[in-house]
Amino acid sequence: MKTLYLLRHAKSSWNDSSLRDFDRPLNERGKADAPVIGKHLASENLSHPLVICSPAVRTRETAELVLTNANLHVEPRFDDRIYEASLRDLLQVVSDLDDEKQTAILIGHNPGFEELLSFLTGETRPMPTCALAKVVFDVVSWKDIKANDGTLESFVTPKNH
Repeated sequence: MKTLYLLRHAKSSWNDSSLRDFDRPLNERGKADAPVIGKHLASENLSHPLVICSPAVRTRETAELVLTNANLHVEPRFDDRIYEASLRDLLQVVSDLDDEKQTAILIGHNPGFEELLSFLTGETRPMPTCALAKVVFDVVSWKDIKANDGTLESFVTPKNH
């Protein structure tokens, strides 16, 4: 069994038009929403999940707030492939996950995360900022995951939690 959490970054700021997209930080709502999802993740009682994060500023800030509030003392790995990722890129990231880890959390962006969720589960749904999808797979290796292999076990947003 493998469990994959897909976490879209929290709401980011558009206040400074001089910033590159990559450098945009979280806005106040994002800073308030991320701890809510972190507290939800704490209730999952995860033990040292693998955390793979886009290197963009807003995803880094989301990771820090979520992991702190989830009481998870793990260092995220930053993977350039997640920023502006296509479905193919994201599937490669999943395939490359360490098989010794049963649980992984990917922190990234749309539209790639919506496409990945749909591909893995066969369910199409929007992933608003700070949405967290939990997808479970009956596989031994992350490399074995294929289309529609996953079961969407839960889907939470700051609004519905």
